[in-house]
Amino acid sequence: MYIWRCDLTKQTEMLLEQLLQETKEVLLSGKYILGKKLERFEEEFAAYTGTRYAVGVASGTEAIYLALVAAGVKHGDEVITTPFTAIPTFSAILMTGAKAVFADINPLTYTIDPNSVADKITSKTKALLPVHLFGQMAEMDELRQVANRHGIKLIEDAAQSHGSLYKGSQAGAFGEMACYSFYPTKNLGAFGDAGAIVTNQKEYYDQLKLLRNYGQEALYRTVINGINSRLDELQAAYLSIKLKHLDHWNEQRSHLAGIYYQQLNHLSVQLPCELTYTRQNYHVYVIRTQKRDALQQFLEEQGIQTNIYYPIPLHLQKSNAFLGYNHGDFPEAERACEEVLALPMYPEMDPEIAIRVSKAIKQFYKY
Repeated sequence: MYIWRCDLTKQTEMLLEQLLQETKEVLLSGKYILGKKLERFEEEFAAYTGTRYAVGVASGTEAIYLALVAAGVKHGDEVITTPFTAIPTFSAILMTGAKAVFADINPLTYTIDPNSVADKITSKTKALLPVHLFGQMAEMDELRQVANRHGIKLIEDAAQSHGSLYKGSQAGAFGEMACYSFYPTKNLGAFGDAGAIVTNQKEYYDQLKLLRNYGQEALYRTVINGINSRLDELQAAYLSIKLKHLDHWNEQRSHLAGIYYQQLNHLSVQLPCELTYTRQNYHVYVIRTQKRDALQQFLEEQGIQTNIYYPIPLHLQKSNAFLGYNHGDFPEAERACEEVLALPMYPEMDPEIAIRVSKAIKQFYKY
Protein backbone atom coordinates (compact mmCIF):
# COMPACT_ATOMS: atom_id res chain seq x y z
CA MET A 1 0.00 0.00 0.00
CA TYR A 2 1.38 3.38 -1.03
CA ILE A 3 1.36 5.93 1.80
CA TRP A 4 0.34 9.45 0.79
CA ARG A 5 1.62 12.43 2.71
CA CYS A 6 -1.95 13.76 2.87
CA ASP A 7 -5.20 11.96 1.99
CA LEU A 8 -8.35 14.11 1.89
CA THR A 9 -10.78 11.38 0.84
CA LYS A 10 -11.30 9.84 4.29
CA GLN A 11 -12.44 13.14 5.80
CA THR A 12 -14.79 13.79 2.89
CA GLU A 13 -16.33 10.33 3.18
CA MET A 14 -16.99 10.91 6.88
CA LEU A 15 -18.80 14.20 6.24
CA LEU A 16 -20.39 13.38 2.90
CA GLU A 17 -24.05 13.31 3.97
CA GLN A 18 -23.77 16.67 5.73
CA LEU A 19 -21.89 18.17 2.79
CA LEU A 20 -24.55 17.02 0.34
CA GLN A 21 -27.34 18.38 2.54
CA GLU A 22 -25.66 21.79 2.75
CA THR A 23 -25.07 21.73 -1.00
CA LYS A 24 -28.77 21.09 -1.60
CA GLU A 25 -29.76 23.92 0.73
CA VAL A 26 -27.47 26.41 -0.98
CA LEU A 27 -28.47 25.41 -4.49
CA LEU A 28 -32.18 25.66 -3.71
CA SER A 29 -31.78 28.97 -1.88
CA GLY A 30 -30.96 30.88 -5.05
CA LYS A 31 -28.41 32.90 -3.05
CA TYR A 32 -24.83 31.92 -3.87
CA ILE A 33 -22.75 35.00 -2.95
CA LEU A 34 -22.71 37.04 0.29
CA GLY A 35 -25.60 35.17 1.87
CA LYS A 36 -26.56 33.70 5.22
CA LYS A 37 -24.14 30.76 5.02
CA LEU A 38 -21.24 33.19 4.80
CA GLU A 39 -22.59 35.32 7.65
CA ARG A 40 -22.93 32.21 9.80
CA PHE A 41 -19.40 31.01 9.09
CA GLU A 42 -17.89 34.45 9.70
CA GLU A 43 -19.57 34.60 13.11
CA GLU A 44 -18.47 31.06 13.94
CA PHE A 45 -14.88 31.56 12.84
CA ALA A 46 -14.52 34.85 14.72
CA ALA A 47 -15.81 33.13 17.85
CA TYR A 48 -13.48 30.18 17.33
CA THR A 49 -10.39 32.37 16.94
CA GLY A 50 -11.38 34.60 19.84
CA THR A 51 -11.62 37.71 17.68
CA ARG A 52 -14.47 40.17 17.20
CA TYR A 53 -14.74 39.99 13.42
CA ALA A 54 -14.07 37.67 10.49
CA VAL A 55 -14.32 38.50 6.80
CA GLY A 56 -14.51 35.64 4.30
CA VAL A 57 -12.55 36.11 1.08
CA ALA A 58 -11.65 34.07 -1.99
CA SER A 59 -8.21 32.77 -0.94
CA GLY A 60 -5.44 33.02 1.60
CA THR A 61 -3.35 35.03 -0.84
CA GLU A 62 -6.08 37.64 -1.23
CA ALA A 63 -6.62 37.64 2.53
CA ILE A 64 -3.04 38.85 2.97
CA TYR A 65 -3.34 41.29 0.08
CA LEU A 66 -6.55 42.85 1.39
CA ALA A 67 -5.20 43.05 4.94
CA LEU A 68 -2.13 44.88 3.67
CA VAL A 69 -4.30 47.29 1.68
CA ALA A 70 -6.55 47.89 4.69
CA ALA A 71 -3.41 48.61 6.74
CA GLY A 72 -2.45 51.30 4.24
CA VAL A 73 0.37 49.47 2.45
CA LYS A 74 0.90 50.91 -1.02
CA HIS A 75 3.40 51.33 -3.83
CA GLY A 76 6.84 52.31 -2.53
CA ASP A 77 6.30 50.95 0.98
CA GLU A 78 8.24 48.04 2.48
CA VAL A 79 6.88 44.96 4.23
CA ILE A 80 9.19 42.74 6.29
CA THR A 81 8.58 39.00 6.12
CA THR A 82 10.41 35.67 6.03
CA PRO A 83 12.10 34.15 2.97
CA PHE A 84 11.17 30.67 4.26
CA THR A 85 7.50 30.45 3.41
CA ALA A 86 5.14 29.69 0.55
CA ILE A 87 5.18 31.96 -2.48
CA PRO A 88 1.72 33.50 -1.79
CA THR A 89 3.08 35.44 1.19
CA PHE A 90 5.41 37.27 -1.19
CA SER A 91 2.83 37.49 -3.99
CA ALA A 92 0.39 39.35 -1.77
CA ILE A 93 3.03 41.96 -0.93
CA LEU A 94 3.90 42.33 -4.60
CA MET A 95 0.23 42.87 -5.48
CA THR A 96 0.15 46.00 -3.32
CA GLY A 97 3.11 47.53 -5.15
CA ALA A 98 5.20 47.38 -1.98
CA LYS A 99 8.65 45.82 -1.67
CA ALA A 100 9.22 42.63 0.30
CA VAL A 101 12.15 42.88 2.71
CA PHE A 102 13.29 39.58 4.18
CA ALA A 103 14.58 38.74 7.66
CA ASP A 104 16.10 35.38 8.57
CA ILE A 105 14.44 32.63 10.60
CA ASN A 106 14.95 30.85 13.90
CA PRO A 107 16.37 27.45 12.85
CA LEU A 108 14.41 25.62 15.55
CA THR A 109 10.92 27.01 14.91
CA TYR A 110 11.39 28.03 11.24
CA THR A 111 9.52 31.28 11.98
CA ILE A 112 10.94 34.77 11.54
CA ASP A 113 13.61 35.65 14.10
CA PRO A 114 12.64 38.87 15.96
CA ASN A 115 16.34 39.63 16.44
CA SER A 116 16.82 39.77 12.67
CA VAL A 117 13.94 42.18 12.09
CA ALA A 118 15.10 45.41 13.74
CA ASP A 119 17.95 46.20 11.35
CA LYS A 120 15.62 45.71 8.37
CA ILE A 121 13.33 48.54 9.39
CA THR A 122 13.62 51.77 7.41
CA SER A 123 11.56 54.92 6.98
CA LYS A 124 9.65 53.05 4.24
CA THR A 125 8.65 50.09 6.42
CA LYS A 126 4.88 49.96 6.71
CA ALA A 127 4.18 46.48 8.04
CA LEU A 128 5.66 43.36 9.58
CA LEU A 129 4.25 40.09 8.21
CA PRO A 130 5.30 37.04 10.28
CA VAL A 131 4.24 33.57 9.14
CA HIS A 132 3.04 30.92 11.59
CA LEU A 133 4.77 28.15 9.68
CA PHE A 134 3.84 24.46 9.77
CA GLY A 135 1.41 25.26 12.60
CA GLN A 136 4.13 26.75 14.85
CA MET A 137 3.28 30.31 15.82
CA ALA A 138 5.94 32.99 15.60
CA GLU A 139 7.32 34.85 18.63
CA MET A 140 4.44 37.27 18.81
CA ASP A 141 5.28 39.14 22.02
CA GLU A 142 8.67 40.19 20.69
CA LEU A 143 7.32 40.98 17.23
CA ARG A 144 4.51 43.07 18.73
CA GLN A 145 7.10 45.03 20.71
CA VAL A 146 9.14 45.66 17.56
CA ALA A 147 6.05 46.83 15.68
CA ASN A 148 4.97 49.14 18.50
CA ARG A 149 8.46 50.56 18.93
CA HIS A 150 8.68 51.55 15.27
CA GLY A 151 5.04 52.43 14.67
CA ILE A 152 4.41 49.78 12.01
CA LYS A 153 1.48 47.44 11.46
CA LEU A 154 1.66 43.77 12.47
CA ILE A 155 -0.26 41.44 10.17
CA GLU A 156 -0.19 37.69 10.79
CA ASP A 157 0.02 35.11 8.02
CA ALA A 158 -1.99 32.38 9.72
CA ALA A 159 -2.53 30.26 6.61
CA GLN A 160 -1.15 27.18 8.39
CA SER A 161 -2.10 27.81 12.01
CA HIS A 162 -5.81 27.02 12.44
CA GLY A 163 -6.20 26.27 16.14
CA SER A 164 -2.56 26.88 17.05
CA LEU A 165 -1.92 28.83 20.24
CA TYR A 166 0.68 31.28 21.49
CA LYS A 167 0.39 31.79 25.26
CA GLY A 168 -3.24 30.70 25.10
CA SER A 169 -4.36 32.86 22.17
CA GLN A 170 -4.83 32.22 18.47
CA ALA A 171 -3.66 34.32 15.55
CA GLY A 172 -5.54 37.59 15.44
CA ALA A 173 -4.96 38.39 19.10
CA PHE A 174 -1.56 39.94 18.41
CA GLY A 175 -1.63 41.73 15.07
CA GLU A 176 -3.98 44.29 13.59
CA MET A 177 -5.25 41.45 11.40
CA ALA A 178 -4.58 37.75 10.83
CA CYS A 179 -4.99 36.05 7.46
CA TYR A 180 -6.17 32.47 7.01
CA SER A 181 -6.19 30.13 4.05
CA PHE A 182 -8.76 27.36 3.66
CA TYR A 183 -6.98 25.62 0.80
CA PRO A 184 -8.16 21.97 0.79
CA THR A 185 -5.06 20.55 2.50
CA LYS A 186 -5.19 23.01 5.41
CA ASN A 187 -6.30 21.82 8.86
CA LEU A 188 -9.56 23.60 8.09
CA GLY A 189 -9.89 23.15 4.35
CA ALA A 190 -12.57 24.04 1.82
CA PHE A 191 -13.29 22.23 -1.45
CA GLY A 192 -11.51 24.88 -3.48
CA ASP A 193 -9.75 28.15 -2.76
CA ALA A 194 -11.02 30.14 0.21
CA GLY A 195 -9.71 32.41 2.94
CA ALA A 196 -10.60 34.78 5.76
CA ILE A 197 -9.24 37.73 7.71
CA VAL A 198 -9.88 38.14 11.43
CA THR A 199 -9.49 41.34 13.42
CA ASN A 200 -10.55 42.98 16.66
CA GLN A 201 -10.79 46.45 15.13
CA LYS A 202 -14.07 47.56 13.55
CA GLU A 203 -12.39 50.06 11.24
CA TYR A 204 -10.51 47.23 9.53
CA TYR A 205 -13.60 45.03 9.49
CA ASP A 206 -15.67 47.69 7.75
CA GLN A 207 -12.93 48.43 5.25
CA LEU A 208 -12.30 44.77 4.46
CA LYS A 209 -15.98 44.17 3.70
CA LEU A 210 -15.80 46.98 1.17
CA LEU A 211 -12.48 45.90 -0.33
CA ARG A 212 -13.60 42.32 -1.00
CA ASN A 213 -16.66 43.51 -2.94
CA TYR A 214 -15.32 46.10 -5.38
CA GLY A 215 -15.43 48.82 -2.72
CA GLN A 216 -19.22 48.97 -2.92
CA GLU A 217 -21.27 50.37 -0.04
CA ALA A 218 -24.37 49.56 -2.09
CA LEU A 219 -24.90 47.93 -5.47
CA TYR A 220 -22.91 49.85 -8.11
CA ARG A 221 -21.98 52.56 -5.60
CA THR A 222 -18.28 52.45 -4.70
CA VAL A 223 -16.58 54.48 -1.99
CA ILE A 224 -13.08 52.96 -2.33
CA ASN A 225 -11.33 50.89 -4.97
CA GLY A 226 -11.67 47.19 -4.21
CA ILE A 227 -11.62 43.82 -5.93
CA ASN A 228 -13.80 40.73 -6.27
CA SER A 229 -12.66 38.43 -3.46
CA ARG A 230 -15.73 36.86 -1.90
CA LEU A 231 -16.04 33.56 -0.07
CA ASP A 232 -19.03 31.92 -1.76
CA GLU A 233 -21.99 30.31 -0.01
CA LEU A 234 -21.02 26.73 -0.81
CA GLN A 235 -17.51 27.00 0.60
CA ALA A 236 -18.80 28.87 3.66
CA ALA A 237 -21.34 26.11 4.29
CA TYR A 238 -18.69 23.40 3.97
CA LEU A 239 -16.34 25.25 6.30
CA SER A 240 -19.05 25.58 8.95
CA ILE A 241 -19.42 21.80 8.95
CA LYS A 242 -15.69 21.23 9.23
CA LEU A 243 -15.07 23.88 11.88
CA LYS A 244 -17.00 21.79 14.42
CA HIS A 245 -14.40 19.03 14.02
CA LEU A 246 -11.24 21.15 13.89
CA ASP A 247 -10.14 20.79 17.52
CA HIS A 248 -10.63 17.02 17.39
CA TRP A 249 -8.69 16.79 14.13
CA ASN A 250 -5.86 18.82 15.63
CA GLU A 251 -5.81 16.48 18.63
CA GLN A 252 -5.48 13.53 16.27
CA ARG A 253 -2.58 15.25 14.53
CA SER A 254 -0.94 15.84 17.91
CA HIS A 255 -1.32 12.15 18.77
CA LEU A 256 0.38 11.17 15.51
CA ALA A 257 3.15 13.68 16.21
CA GLY A 258 3.65 12.00 19.57
CA ILE A 259 4.12 8.65 17.85
CA TYR A 260 6.69 10.13 15.49
CA TYR A 261 8.53 11.64 18.45
CA GLN A 262 8.59 8.37 20.37
CA GLN A 263 9.89 6.52 17.33
CA LEU A 264 12.41 9.05 16.01
CA ASN A 265 13.79 11.12 18.90
CA HIS A 266 16.91 8.95 19.21
CA LEU A 267 17.94 9.48 15.59
CA SER A 268 20.19 12.21 14.25
CA VAL A 269 17.27 14.17 12.84
CA GLN A 270 15.74 17.41 14.09
CA LEU A 271 12.09 16.98 15.08
CA PRO A 272 9.49 19.77 15.36
CA CYS A 273 10.27 22.19 18.16
CA GLU A 274 7.95 21.98 21.19
CA LEU A 275 7.79 25.27 23.12
CA THR A 276 6.10 25.32 26.51
CA TYR A 277 4.07 28.44 25.71
CA THR A 278 2.78 27.40 22.27
CA ARG A 279 0.50 24.70 20.95
CA GLN A 280 1.13 23.46 17.44
CA ASN A 281 -1.60 22.20 15.15
CA TYR A 282 0.89 20.01 13.22
CA HIS A 283 -0.34 21.22 9.86
CA VAL A 284 2.67 19.36 8.51
CA TYR A 285 5.17 17.23 10.41
CA VAL A 286 8.60 18.42 9.32
CA ILE A 287 11.86 16.73 10.22
CA ARG A 288 15.30 18.00 9.33
CA THR A 289 18.41 16.13 8.23
CA GLN A 290 21.52 16.80 6.18
CA LYS A 291 20.71 13.56 4.35
CA ARG A 292 17.32 14.88 3.25
CA ASP A 293 17.47 14.07 -0.47
CA ALA A 294 18.76 10.55 0.09
CA LEU A 295 16.15 9.92 2.79
CA GLN A 296 13.34 11.17 0.58
CA GLN A 297 14.43 8.90 -2.26
CA PHE A 298 14.68 5.93 0.11
CA LEU A 299 11.20 6.53 1.51
CA GLU A 300 9.73 6.83 -1.98
CA GLU A 301 11.28 3.47 -2.82
CA GLN A 302 9.51 2.10 0.27
CA GLY A 303 6.17 3.44 -1.00
CA ILE A 304 6.07 6.49 1.27
CA GLN A 305 5.34 9.95 -0.11
CA THR A 306 7.03 12.97 1.46
CA ASN A 307 7.18 16.64 0.48
CA ILE A 308 9.71 19.45 0.77
CA TYR A 309 8.38 22.69 2.25
CA TYR A 310 10.19 24.60 0.78
CA PRO A 311 12.96 23.68 -1.69
CA ILE A 312 14.01 27.25 -2.58
CA PRO A 313 13.82 30.30 -0.30
CA LEU A 314 11.91 33.25 -1.70
CA HIS A 315 14.98 35.46 -2.12
CA LEU A 316 16.60 32.89 -4.43
CA GLN A 317 13.57 32.19 -6.63
CA LYS A 318 14.26 33.13 -10.26
CA SER A 319 11.18 35.32 -10.36
CA ASN A 320 12.50 37.39 -7.46
CA ALA A 321 15.96 38.14 -8.81
CA PHE A 322 14.91 41.78 -9.21
CA LEU A 323 15.06 42.15 -5.41
CA GLY A 324 18.85 41.92 -5.57
CA TYR A 325 19.42 39.27 -2.90
CA ASN A 326 22.24 36.74 -3.14
CA HIS A 327 23.00 33.26 -1.90
CA GLY A 328 24.17 33.51 1.70
CA ASP A 329 22.05 36.53 2.61
CA PHE A 330 19.75 34.44 4.83
CA PRO A 331 21.78 31.39 5.85
CA GLU A 332 19.25 29.83 8.22
CA ALA A 333 16.46 29.92 5.66
CA GLU A 334 18.79 28.55 3.00
CA ARG A 335 19.94 25.67 5.20
CA ALA A 336 16.37 24.82 6.10
CA CYS A 337 15.46 24.57 2.42
CA GLU A 338 18.26 22.04 1.97
CA GLU A 339 17.32 19.88 4.96
CA VAL A 340 13.57 19.85 5.73
CA LEU A 341 11.26 16.97 4.86
CA ALA A 342 7.53 16.63 5.60
CA LEU A 343 6.32 13.17 6.63
CA PRO A 344 2.79 11.79 6.16
CA MET A 345 0.35 13.62 8.44
CA TYR A 346 -3.43 14.00 8.36
CA PRO A 347 -5.99 13.48 11.13
CA GLU A 348 -7.56 10.31 9.73
CA MET A 349 -4.17 8.61 9.30
CA ASP A 350 -3.91 5.24 11.02
CA PRO A 351 -1.27 5.37 13.78
CA GLU A 352 0.21 2.22 12.26
CA ILE A 353 1.19 4.32 9.25
CA ALA A 354 3.24 6.63 11.47
CA ILE A 355 4.96 3.56 12.90
CA ARG A 356 5.62 2.15 9.43
CA VAL A 357 7.08 5.46 8.26
CA SER A 358 9.24 5.63 11.37
CA LYS A 359 10.51 2.09 10.87
CA ALA A 360 11.53 2.97 7.32
CA ILE A 361 13.44 6.02 8.58
CA LYS A 362 15.17 3.87 11.20
CA GLN A 363 16.07 1.42 8.48
CA PHE A 364 17.62 4.26 6.47
CA TYR A 365 19.75 5.25 9.47
CA LYS A 366 20.38 1.57 10.30
CA TYR A 367 19.24 2.27 13.83
